[in-house]
Amino acid sequence: MAARRPHPAPSSRRPQQPVRRGATRPPARRRRGRRVLAWLGGLFAVGVVLGLAGFATAYALVDVPDPNELADAQTSTVYYSDGTTPIGTFSEVNRQDVDIEQVPEVVQHAVLAAEDRSFYENRGVSPSGIARALWSNISDGTQQGGSTITQQYVKNYYLSSEQTYTRKLKEFFIALKIDQQQSKAETLEDYLNTVYFGRGAYGIQAAAQEYFGVDVEQLNASQGALLAAVLKAPRNYDPRNDAEAAAQRVDYVLDGMVEEGWLSAEERAQAGLPETVEDTDDNELAGPEGYLLDTVKRELTSSTVGLTEEEVERGGLSIVTTFDAQAQAAAVEAVQDRLPEDLPEGFHVALSAIDPATGGVVAMYGGADYLERQRNAVTQDTAQAGSTFKPFTLVAALEEGTSLRTTLSGASPMTVDGWTVKNFGGSSYGRINLLTATANSVNTVYAQLNEEVGPEATRDVAIRAGYPQDTAGLADEDTTISNVLGTASPHPIDVTQAYATFAAQGVRTDWHTIVSVTDADGTRTYTASPAQERVFSEDVIADATYAMQQVVQQGSGRYARNLGRPAAGKTGTSSSNKSAWFAGYTPQLAASVALYQSGPDGEAQSLDLGGGEVTGGSYPVRIWTDFMEDALEGTEELDFPEPAYVGSSRGPSSSSSRESSSSSSTSTRTSTPTATATESATSTATASPTDGDSPTSSPSATSSATATSRPSGTATATSRPSASARPTATATGGGEDEEEAASTGTAEVEAERTARSAAPSAAGADG
Repeated sequence: MAARRPHPAPSSRRPQQPVRRGATRPPARRRRGRRVLAWLGGLFAVGVVLGLAGFATAYALVDVPDPNELADAQTSTVYYSDGTTPIGTFSEVNRQDVDIEQVPEVVQHAVLAAEDRSFYENRGVSPSGIARALWSNISDGTQQGGSTITQQYVKNYYLSSEQTYTRKLKEFFIALKIDQQQSKAETLEDYLNTVYFGRGAYGIQAAAQEYFGVDVEQLNASQGALLAAVLKAPRNYDPRNDAEAAAQRVDYVLDGMVEEGWLSAEERAQAGLPETVEDTDDNELAGPEGYLLDTVKRELTSSTVGLTEEEVERGGLSIVTTFDAQAQAAAVEAVQDRLPEDLPEGFHVALSAIDPATGGVVAMYGGADYLERQRNAVTQDTAQAGSTFKPFTLVAALEEGTSLRTTLSGASPMTVDGWTVKNFGGSSYGRINLLTATANSVNTVYAQLNEEVGPEATRDVAIRAGYPQDTAGLADEDTTISNVLGTASPHPIDVTQAYATFAAQGVRTDWHTIVSVTDADGTRTYTASPAQERVFSEDVIADATYAMQQVVQQGSGRYARNLGRPAAGKTGTSSSNKSAWFAGYTPQLAASVALYQSGPDGEAQSLDLGGGEVTGGSYPVRIWTDFMEDALEGTEELDFPEPAYVGSSRGPSSSSSRESSSSSSTSTRTSTPTATATESATSTATASPTDGDSPTSSPSATSSATATSRPSGTATATSRPSASARPTATATGGGEDEEEAASTGTAEVEAERTARSAAPSAAGADG
């Protein structure tokens, strides 16, 4: 009998189970992932608990201020550059609280349609609006509102308009509390009594008076829609400033009222942009200073400074500007003293001056009275630049290696690239160098020079110097040979900016009018830091400046020698005498003076002061000289850098004579003018400009205003006559400036006045 096999000893290990086909054990990494998810879930739960606790804590800690205290506004003061002499103020005009029952329901609904259509449903905040704003801020950097009426009330009258998440968080909690503590009617009443509507009006009652001359109870749907429309941006949507934008915004409000069932289709059909009354509470803006204040406010509310109108009007700010009190007074006096008292309708004067080292505008004459004409002649109007544009071609040539000693024919008339061009009065020169051509603004020489460098290069220099790319007449399609004669129409401030770049030896600093802003608590909130860029080499600008010094020493701007210190500049007169300029500079200050005239529909008209032609070498250069003399009084006399004579010269030596083909005279002159015509300090005023600019005046014409063409130390006026003795009109003739043409009948002054096949609207070159 076989022995039985003993059974194996029991094992403590669990017997393995058969593995089913296709089945695998979960990898270790998946098991770890499950543990992480569980941990994150717990962390999220803890976060929710902590978030709710934090929310409750913040809600409990934030106190709601007294609405009456929030509505207190403080006056903002604007100062000259010394920081102590006030120019004027920005402040609220009035506020009269009214009960919500006094506000017509249709007006209440208009405001809700514009600002917060869910007002009666939300709890003081709009989570969806906040989410949209947050996403916009994160995704593309734009600042979106997303605020309810309650939040706007909190922001404007308790917090501030700073775009920070901290401020938005405070606004959120205060709005929640206000919504809990008072009724919707009370919140809407507080908002309507304190919100800013523009025109200095705080509150719906003041706004009704300022825009329509009625009490709030008398407002209709259209009027309510306009008041609701301006809340978004009072200056932009005021019909006085932009009627088209206002009409579009009013339509948005009215259509929204229909969508919400607050206005019937029939009522909507009868509603639209209402008529407003004139804003009469702008006495702070009276006189020339009104243009300064308006310019400052525009800069304060621009993206550069970034303030809102509410902050400017009620923030108690101290605003220090770049305007110099002495220079501003000089600007006003120079214009008033030099021009006749009875100016024709539509006659405008623009004077502006810029410190080339800082870009600060030190003086601005934008008009006689802002209340009479709310359009700044310096920053908003445009006029053809005439021959003040020629230095851009000169700089382009210098950059390409053409020397000031290069000579070209000054014959007239001349055909250049199919364009017939003449010198002023038909005067002809022999071969002359670029110094002589600049001093006398010889059109034919500059037309040839522009053909050589290319009008595109001239345009590029103008833009680098300070002309905006969108300047009228400066577009690519306008870039022809004739642009050298100033066919573009810049704002006068653009011309001053360009010449300030020359004065700064090729460094362009963006012009501005604000130095600093300090809030009511004494905290500096803004300090100017304008962009600076070297756009031309020092040697090129040294040569260009030397050429423009000849304009003052012996050319069309000779009157400016009366300044008694180194100066450079250029005269300019457009075709048909529609504008006259002098733009010039010393090492410390650049300024331009422009005269132009417009008709009833804004069309350009020929200048008419009852005498001869008004050219750049007449009134403009005299106003400029008077202004610069007073503005620079007490400052050090500085010299310009010596010319570098960059590049190489071309052509034979300058001719020794010039033939004048003027109908009235023929004279022989050396290439460097030596005509004498000194202005006497005791000359008497006549009806025509003191420069005696007749293109047909005889070389021997006698003038009561005389000035030597070159400083010789004899019989030259070195100081300005008193206002009573100061000549304010030319002695004889009425053409370009006597200093340019009196004894020779030549110089640049005005470009061809006959039709031009290539450039029929080209501006003329004047002296």
